[in-house]
Amino acid sequence: MQKLSYKIVNGISIYRIITAPVLAYLAFTRNLDVFKWMLCISFLTDVIDGYLARRFNATSVIGSKLDSIADDLTIVAAIIGVFVFKFQFIVEEIIPLGILLGLFIVQNILAFVRYKKMTSFHTYLAKIAAILQGSFFILLFFIIEPIYLLFYTAAIITGLNLIEEIIMILMLPKWEANVKGIYWILKRRKSK
Repeated sequence: MQKLSYKIVNGISIYRIITAPVLAYLAFTRNLDVFKWMLCISFLTDVIDGYLARRFNATSVIGSKLDSIADDLTIVAAIIGVFVFKFQFIVEEIIPLGILLGLFIVQNILAFVRYKKMTSFHTYLAKIAAILQGSFFILLFFIIEPIYLLFYTAAIITGLNLIEEIIMILMLPKWEANVKGIYWILKRRKSK
């Protein structure tokens, strides 16, 4: 049963990795109806695979890496969709989006310099940010006007998450997966 749980959880992440280029293709070919439903499924399966991994104790380093890659690719596909279908939103919100992009680039450069690979912290802030981002992107493609309160909330939480991960990279000399946040790193250090 344990091996099956790993296969199911990792299979869901692999599905999301494979789906990302399909989503990009659907956006570039302006197939909004299929794009928005597949994007919705990708975000929902992100929630499902995380739940299943915790429920059946099917967490692993490879699973954590697959999930992080799938998360990033799904967001990239969603952003491509925004460029194609909702470009005016990008123009209107260029400053907060630029700040988030800058933080994301800094976080990834630091991770590659320090660990030679992406982080897979999966902090509590990252989980909240993912839910808010997914909700915003899904609603953005299903309704006419963006929900700005949801966008700004998602942007603030995402920014805080990226800042926390930057700090965590500086705090942790070796790569680790599934670190809850700075508080837990400090708590662990104090108990030593």
